[in-house]
Amino acid sequence: MTSTTGDIALLVIGTFALLTALTFLGEVLALRRPGPVVETYRTRVHSWWAMVILFGLALILGQAGVTLLFAFAAFAALREFLTFSTKARADHLSLALAFFVGLPLQFLFIWLGWTGLFTVFIPVYAFLLLPIVSVLRGNSDRFLMRVAETQWGLMICVYCASHVPALMTLDIPGSGDRSVLLIAFLIMVVQLGDLLDFWFGRRIGRRKIAPGLSPKTWEGMLAGIASAAVIGAVFAWLTPFGVLGAAGMAALASATGMFGNLVLAAIKRDKGVKDWSHLIPGQGGFLDQLDSVLFAAPVFYHVAHLVWMP
Repeated sequence: MTSTTGDIALLVIGTFALLTALTFLGEVLALRRPGPVVETYRTRVHSWWAMVILFGLALILGQAGVTLLFAFAAFAALREFLTFSTKARADHLSLALAFFVGLPLQFLFIWLGWTGLFTVFIPVYAFLLLPIVSVLRGNSDRFLMRVAETQWGLMICVYCASHVPALMTLDIPGSGDRSVLLIAFLIMVVQLGDLLDFWFGRRIGRRKIAPGLSPKTWEGMLAGIASAAVIGAVFAWLTPFGVLGAAGMAALASATGMFGNLVLAAIKRDKGVKDWSHLIPGQGGFLDQLDSVLFAAPVFYHVAHLVWMP
């Protein structure tokens, strides 16, 4: 067993221990205070078990496992996003190309290590090609809206998601084969930052960031970002950044993710939906779970590349 595999196993065991405690708490609450709130909590814990097991297996399998996992997540997220987008029969071919050509190619380029191509493939080539495919069908009704929503879906659900496995292509001095741990670090600080943002916002939050759109408060967000920085410093051993660098990267990722959460909340409000789907029991859809990570991943990747790559 390599040191990297040992660290992954340590993280998984620690997470399993936490989930075991949360599961036990749910069973106790179900016996003492049965009700819909407790059942929702238990359902969410069960979903966390499935997600942690899948993510842990992907980390252990390395680049292949992580790439396949996030390719599947990107497919599910894109399906959720485009379910609520404006479409016409003229867009069927361009949508098929987005799902079955653009998405696989994006993750294939990452698998092959073609970083120069994966960074421009969707924002340049797919951006130009898909409207051409649609316009050739001759339907101009709400054309700009149809094209823009498809492009937005590709950018958020595929392009941004692909930057998570792309972290494994970074050749940062001193990281060796430990780049897979950057993925665990990113997801951990962003998700825990979101959780603590919610917790602090409920207790000390006063000023809402976007009234009428989200219960997020400036106090909760700042406390969540600060907490993410502390968590990042504690888990700096997962990264090649050092303690201060890890804290700064954690704070940056957490802040970006929180604003991304607001952007996706605005889109859901515009579409009149509460959750993107019900694929994950008690949690909504893939986009509901990954919204913060999707916004944070490209920023985390490019800052790491610019600051720590030789």
